[in-house]
Amino acid sequence: MKNHMHPAKQILVVDDDSGITSLLQNYLSGFKFRAHAAHDGPSMRQQLAAQSIDLVVMDMMLPGTDGLALTRELRQRSRIPIIMLTACNSAYDRVLGLEMGADDYMSKPFEPRELVARINTVLRRTDTPPGQTALEVGGEMVHFDGWALHRHERRLTSPSGLVVPLSNAEFRLLSTFLATPRRLLTREQLMAQARGRAMDAFERSIDLLVSRLRQKLSESPDAPALIRTVRGAGYMFTAHSVQGQPAWQQ
Repeated sequence: MKNHMHPAKQILVVDDDSGITSLLQNYLSGFKFRAHAAHDGPSMRQQLAAQSIDLVVMDMMLPGTDGLALTRELRQRSRIPIIMLTACNSAYDRVLGLEMGADDYMSKPFEPRELVARINTVLRRTDTPPGQTALEVGGEMVHFDGWALHRHERRLTSPSGLVVPLSNAEFRLLSTFLATPRRLLTREQLMAQARGRAMDAFERSIDLLVSRLRQKLSESPDAPALIRTVRGAGYMFTAHSVQGQPAWQQ
């Protein structure tokens, strides 16, 4: 009789604190994960070459090349999900991590059980078959007001043909806006989609992320803004049409 058990997901923990990597390796094994450890950039690359890694837990502060640079390096050649660990508790650092390509973040110190929950959430999201994202308007290409979103490549093409790359967080945020054009969305609703979990009282994080996406959607200074701020309430995506349909009929 064939064994239909799914192979254990493999997690790479990149942290220069051997106490943390040992703790997480032991803890994650209790949840049926195969955990590996790396302490800097070179050992991370060695582990990625030797193992079939499903998710990386990346510390921001590392000797030599820091976690932000390693996240950017990894994202340029792979879509492996990344959860960033940071001792910095500022909204700017969290959004910077998302901009570099991280899928989620956790502040140190953290509860290992919460990390397991985050790992499971990110793996479920990234394991979702193509077409099952928050963007339900269908098709590989989504057109809106002269722009084109390439869903598989997660990049934008402007009305003038300029290619605009998107981070994972920006892609999810834009997908949420395109699925609900001309509707008011609260910061909590947007952050839950952009980061894959509920907002945790850091409203400034989503404000910075929206600001970065708004800049990428502004082809010229006199172009009308596609994202409107509704003071005290949230944001609204003001595209006139999505996939050729009037936005108010979506």
